Amino acid sequence: MTADRPAALYGSDAPEDVQRTALTDGSVPVAVYGLGKLGLPVATVYAERTGNVVGVDVDPSVVSQVNGGDSPVAREPGLDEALAEQVARGRLRATTDASEAASAAALHVVVVPTPLADGGDSDGGPDSDTDPKPDLSHLDAVTEAIGDGLDPGDAVFVECTVPPGTCAERVRPRLAAESGLNPTQFGVAACPERVSSGRALDDVRGTHPRVVGGADDESTRVARLVYDTLVDSEVHPVADAATAAASKVFEGVYRDVNIALANELASQTADLGIDVREAIAAANTQPYCDLHDPGPGVGGHCIPWYPHFLMDRVEGETPLLSTARAVNDGMPDYTAERLREALAEEGVSLDGAEVLVLGLTYRADVAETRATPARPLVDALNAAGAAVVATDPFVAADEREAETFAAPVVPPADATSRDPDAVVVVTPHREFESLDWSAFDDPVVFDGRDALDDGTPHPTYTLGRGWE
Repeated sequence: MTADRPAALYGSDAPEDVQRTALTDGSVPVAVYGLGKLGLPVATVYAERTGNVVGVDVDPSVVSQVNGGDSPVAREPGLDEALAEQVARGRLRATTDASEAASAAALHVVVVPTPLADGGDSDGGPDSDTDPKPDLSHLDAVTEAIGDGLDPGDAVFVECTVPPGTCAERVRPRLAAESGLNPTQFGVAACPERVSSGRALDDVRGTHPRVVGGADDESTRVARLVYDTLVDSEVHPVADAATAAASKVFEGVYRDVNIALANELASQTADLGIDVREAIAAANTQPYCDLHDPGPGVGGHCIPWYPHFLMDRVEGETPLLSTARAVNDGMPDYTAERLREALAEEGVSLDGAEVLVLGLTYRADVAETRATPARPLVDALNAAGAAVVATDPFVAADEREAETFAAPVVPPADATSRDPDAVVVVTPHREFESLDWSAFDDPVVFDGRDALDDGTPHPTYTLGRGWE
């Protein structure tokens, strides 16, 4: 390692085993920017492996909770205990001062969101009538703060998902401009997280191979060394940062296209006269087939956004990506139409009917409503004249979040006091498993997730199966 910067990894001439020791004994201070549902597990694992981490977040309440050893991320197995231990041992602290954290750190890990803008809906989700673009303002703000405290030999890892080319074309030049350093004096690499909510700690520690790619060869070397020390799984270096970033975007695009195919097949249930879900399960017994499950829409901060990261980047047409987005964005309206038909078969008009929506977050047991399909579904039902009431354990507990939906939100315990004409299962949270369906006075049930394994005593239409 260089004499003037013993904690530096980038450009070090010390043997790699010495660099690894410096990383694991706390000699390399680490700053993790963003302490959300992905960033906090990342910071916790870095603390476990390095012992010298400061986490940065713009929300003072998040910082206060973390410094108290209390996780603000709900239902993340093992995180509460792991975070409390690292904070108690003095290996992890949090701050709102990104510049102060940057000045002290030699390794900078960025885990901030890249939402959609200029055409996205009010919560950052895509709108099929416009042309959403990735909003890199959060990344830019963190980059400026890091640049203000950047020293020669520092390394910056972008773990959040960004359009290919962002690291070399945007992050590296901005760091150089802000710090006054030559780009050859510090490292920049794309090291995209491969984490799912509900298993974040395991995923960060190494459920899947970790892809890394640097803006130059030395950046790739440092990223490989760090993640080989940090994770239990294989580290997979690629040609450059753009390739690493593209690999993560491709993962999301694959799933979006796959789900669109499943949704299109599910929409043909009546014409085919079959249980499409059963046919999908049978097809997937062939090892080269991996059809996903249909549903009332695609939500979250990943799958519905990543296709736009590519479509905004390339000049040519991307008809497959565009079509998949249109299919998946159309599922809330499709669900509302199928519900209208299901009610009509029972002699009830959707116009004036009370509809209870079960689940508003985009995924079961996850407190995340970004781009949730429940939002456009509620809007479509309202537009059809229905009186919509929703229930969700996460949203009901957050008054500000509940106010973002165009329907009253009640706690799950109060749901059975309603007398709805229809119930729509959008997000099957575990709280709904004990729902007393017999308390309802014979509503039509639309199961968008095939979640009602034991059925209900009411007429039930399951997306992809039909009437049961």
